[in-house]
Amino acid sequence: MPRTQTYQDRIVTKHLNLPLNETDIADLRIGERVLLTGVLFTARDSAHQRLLELISEGKELPFDLRDAAIFYCGPSPARPGKICGAVGPTTSSRMDKASLILLDKGLKVMIGKGERSVEVTQKIKAQGAVYFTALGGVAALLSKCIVSCETFAWADLGTEAIHRMAVRDFPVYVAIK
Repeated sequence: MPRTQTYQDRIVTKHLNLPLNETDIADLRIGERVLLTGVLFTARDSAHQRLLELISEGKELPFDLRDAAIFYCGPSPARPGKICGAVGPTTSSRMDKASLILLDKGLKVMIGKGERSVEVTQKIKAQGAVYFTALGGVAALLSKCIVSCETFAWADLGTEAIHRMAVRDFPVYVAIK
C-alpha cells in the first residue's frame, strides 16, 4: 500500500546565504522553510531605540542596514565551553515603530516571532523585504546553529546589546514578503 503524503512531505526547504539579494527574496514563498547561513545582528527594544537615536541625529549606524539581517533576540550568556546561550526570538511587534524607519533606510531581512502591524506588513511588501519567523520555545536548539557570537555594539545593554552572530542552517519560515 502506498504511503499517504503528509504535510511534512510537502514542506519545501531552501538553503540561503546571507546577505540575501533581491532575487533571493523575490523567489521566497509564504510558509516556506528556509535554512540561513551567514551573519545575523541581534537587536531588541533598547538597541532599536539607540539605532533610531543615531538616525535622528544623522550619525552612522554600527552596521550597514542594506546588507543586514536583524534577529529580534537577546542571547543569554554562554555556559562554559559553549559559543552562545539560548537564542529565542522575541515578539516582533515591539519593534514595529523602529522597523518602519529601518526599512526606509534599507533593511531587507528581519527575524522574530509573532505578528507585525498592518503598516509594517505593507512596508515590507513595498520595499521588497522579508520577515521570517523563528520558532519560539526552542531557543536551546536554535543556539546549536550558532557558529560564532560576539558583542558588536553597546555592550552596556547586556543581553540587549547588538551581537554579531554567524549562523549555519538557522531555521526560519517566510511570514511576510
